[in-house]
Amino acid sequence: MNRSEMKKCIKSFTADEAARVLNDLLDNNPDLIKKAYDTAMKIAGDVNADVIMDEVFNTLNALDDISSYCGSTRYGYVEPSEAAWKMFGEVVNPFIDEMKKAQERALPAAAKAHCIGIIKGLWKFEEDATTDFAGWAEDAPSEYVDAVVKEWKKGKPGKKDIVEVMSIAKGDRP
Repeated sequence: MNRSEMKKCIKSFTADEAARVLNDLLDNNPDLIKKAYDTAMKIAGDVNADVIMDEVFNTLNALDDISSYCGSTRYGYVEPSEAAWKMFGEVVNPFIDEMKKAQERALPAAAKAHCIGIIKGLWKFEEDATTDFAGWAEDAPSEYVDAVVKEWKKGKPGKKDIVEVMSIAKGDRP
């Protein structure tokens, strides 16, 4: 098998298979650990705030039917606005989790890009939403902006970064 065919074969692996290959390579070639780490940090640090903004906006704007989340349950009645907030959180929280991962990995620039992207996506949703869902969660974008900033600040960003993010959070909309 030539190099091109080998590469094609490896690219066909599932994520689990690729992880097993990587783990085996690292276990049997300790000299590759630094190179793998550097590559992983480069990939994890390559975050585009505008891409995140679009993902947040598009995912929120795709929400529509809240009927499966509200109404009578065996625990009582769930109001439509309460259901909308729950749905909103289910969309936004994974983005916040990615921001926190960047902080845990000591990638402050990536964490800041996540934060900015989430904030801009929330503001864009507040301004440009075309879904009826937006009416059920009117205050959610601003509340979540505050929560995102609060969570991001736990990573102890520098003053310059705080000023930039706060500017976006308070009014520099997309």
